[in-house]
Amino acid sequence: MTETKPLILITNDDGIDSPGLAALVPALAPLGDLLIVAPRTQQTSMGRSRSQQEGRNGRLYKREIVAGGKSWPAYAANATPALTVDHGLQQLAGRPVSLVVSGINYGENIGSCVTVSGTVGAALEAADHGIPAIAASLEYDHEGPQEDHPPLDFSVAAHFVQLFARRVLDAALPPDVDLLKIEVPASATVDTPWVVTHQDRLAYYQPRVEPGRDAFDSDNIFLHWQQKGRYVAEGSDAHALANGLVSVTPLSLNLTSRTDLAGLSQILGKPAPAE
Repeated sequence: MTETKPLILITNDDGIDSPGLAALVPALAPLGDLLIVAPRTQQTSMGRSRSQQEGRNGRLYKREIVAGGKSWPAYAANATPALTVDHGLQQLAGRPVSLVVSGINYGENIGSCVTVSGTVGAALEAADHGIPAIAASLEYDHEGPQEDHPPLDFSVAAHFVQLFARRVLDAALPPDVDLLKIEVPASATVDTPWVVTHQDRLAYYQPRVEPGRDAFDSDNIFLHWQQKGRYVAEGSDAHALANGLVSVTPLSLNLTSRTDLAGLSQILGKPAPAE
């Protein structure tokens, strides 16, 4: 690594062996020095969890990412996506990180599921350290388990991540924009238009207990289904994906509602202060 190039930390929630991670590496290599550190195993839907239970002891393992005939040193962490970012920043970086990129996730992160997504959670952890971040996902346009379908082609998604990573490195994000959430349709090409969107209120992924399961059965499981093609409002991430557009959603660590706070105080029984 050199001191003259920006340092880019690459991570994900699908694990160090994810093809989405491997696709990111050659795409981002021209933009700076790379620090690759990802969970050792699949950590989907972990959100921004910092849990150290279930073998998540933070131990790091040296690995290698091979893509496009080249190889890059990498690290696998026994940790959640958020804690993986912390290990990367505090134990491995050795100098300031200019950008954190999380992904490319195997499947879209749309609507209200952003609070569940480990891909977004890793980016939020970076943002909490004051580092601009990108959380990128590619639509999974199949039913059933991933292993039952052909592998996804992440090259188009990698193209768009490189595009926005370059622009974030060149110009600071506006105030209250802590990260960019990028959603790439399965049908996208490099010529697909992109739009800036807001997060939809749609419960895109909905958990359901498998019918017929005994609630006290130790094998009781949750199934998830997607509301593909649906959206609550136009101009949202769900609306963009439904129309085959690349969605770029600015997210903030500030989760405060945009309601009138003085009005809420009155509703809750506290008189507004006299002028």
